[in-house]
Amino acid sequence: MHKVLLFTTLILINTLLFAAEDTVPAEPLDPQYMGTHGMVLVSHNSALYASLLPQYKVPQNVQLLYRVDSKYIPLIQMVSDADLVTIKPKPFNLQHLMRAEKLSLNVDVYLGHYQRGGLLTMQDIELVLDKQLYLRILDDIAPASIRRRYDTVNLAHDQRILIHQIQTAPSYDQLILLLDNVSCATQFNTTSAVPTPNEIYLKLAYCGSIKPLYYESQDFQK
Repeated sequence: MHKVLLFTTLILINTLLFAAEDTVPAEPLDPQYMGTHGMVLVSHNSALYASLLPQYKVPQNVQLLYRVDSKYIPLIQMVSDADLVTIKPKPFNLQHLMRAEKLSLNVDVYLGHYQRGGLLTMQDIELVLDKQLYLRILDDIAPASIRRRYDTVNLAHDQRILIHQIQTAPSYDQLILLLDNVSCATQFNTTSAVPTPNEIYLKLAYCGSIKPLYYESQDFQK
């Protein structure tokens, strides 16, 4: 009996030692990623998503999409009905989200773009960014061209969000929801480096039903 207990204890100690060796401490957060990182909110039915408003310069040189855990019905209804809803979070380190961590933020909500005369509608409400769905760092991006490339984020019920791969200026940021489980081309040519949304929707005509979520080109000009 004592031999069995001793053997079991030794196995447990070895397991704990190996687990400790495999645990790598997280790198310290880079303070240059601390700041106010604005985002756009988009939705479908009751699902809410937050997409970072990317720029070319650090620390905002990131395309990032998160699922938002919120039961706040007025906010969900507002995002569903409005053309554009953005949020201005209290300062935080963006690397938390780049590392795919779950994060609670206190934010101000704007109808329209919070930096371009948007209307402040909700103050200091809590949003939980629950799950990272997409990350792309804009550190080695393709030059501006007429070649379009969209990355795919799979959602429930065979729905997908397409995210345009931002190029060097001039370019644009875009999110499109595909409602049908249809195989279609997400790489194609357009008439210019910054095509109109309508031209893009025509290129995606074989993808089934489409719901435009977000389009922005002003921040990506020369």
